[in-house]
Amino acid sequence: MFKFITDKEQLLRERRKTEHIESRQSSVEVATSVTFVTLAENGTIDEVTATEHTDLFSPWVSGMAYAVGALRQYNDELYRCVQAHTSQDDWTPDVSASLWSKVGNPAEEYPAWSQPIGSHDAYASGDKVTHNDKKWVSTVDGNVWEPGVYGWEVAE
Repeated sequence: MFKFITDKEQLLRERRKTEHIESRQSSVEVATSVTFVTLAENGTIDEVTATEHTDLFSPWVSGMAYAVGALRQYNDELYRCVQAHTSQDDWTPDVSASLWSKVGNPAEEYPAWSQPIGSHDAYASGDKVTHNDKKWVSTVDGNVWEPGVYGWEVAE
């Protein structure tokens, strides 16, 4: 037996179908974001790719317990937790190098030099930095020295 469907009923069916598709698409996008962040935090996705999608990472907040490897955005930059801790207002990622390591921006060829405090943030051979209005290239692995002191040569 054939049932006639009114225009109003047809529009309602189409709206429900569209809402269902949009809901599923939203769920897939959330799952994709969670998967991306998880893979980036465990090192499966490289840091260059992670920095291209900084908006997917949760912002840093005070009073939160962070595990080693956690990635958080702070002041539009991406940071990796290098020591498990519970954050405090005065331990922000930009000033707490013993707790957080900035994930480099691949678009910046010569980022500003920052004093390493350990092996987790030491410069590798070939790393490039800007320091005292000059561009430098590290000539040694595990480089913790200031450019111009040891382990660096001025870039041509």
